[in-house]
Amino acid sequence: MNDYEILLMLDPELSEERQTEILTRIRELVEQGNGTWVKQEPWGRRRLAYEIEKKTDGIYYLLEFDATPETLDELSRILKITDDVLRHMAVHRVHSTHAQSGPPPPEPSVPAPAYAGANNGRQEEE
Repeated sequence: MNDYEILLMLDPELSEERQTEILTRIRELVEQGNGTWVKQEPWGRRRLAYEIEKKTDGIYYLLEFDATPETLDELSRILKITDDVLRHMAVHRVHSTHAQSGPPPPEPSVPAPAYAGANNGRQEEE
């Protein structure tokens, strides 16, 4: 068994019932492959860096489980053909005592550069 996590991005227009249905199907596939479900963290709705299928937002979930590589392959195959899944990425889960739990913090707003309106180091002529 290997430790995996999947970052799952779902269509933002999905109902709660359909989201639950997809997550339940993933959990069932893991457990049918003699895997162990560790946890799922809903990260919520977030703005995308670029449009995917004319959508500007996505609903994110972080899924953690233990499974065989064959189970992960089947799970990836199912996620690729599921219409309501915009993107997914599976990686080996890293165990760290310093790892941050939960979704990443929201992006800070970018302040105006300190040099805006400056004379760019040129001396003014008098």
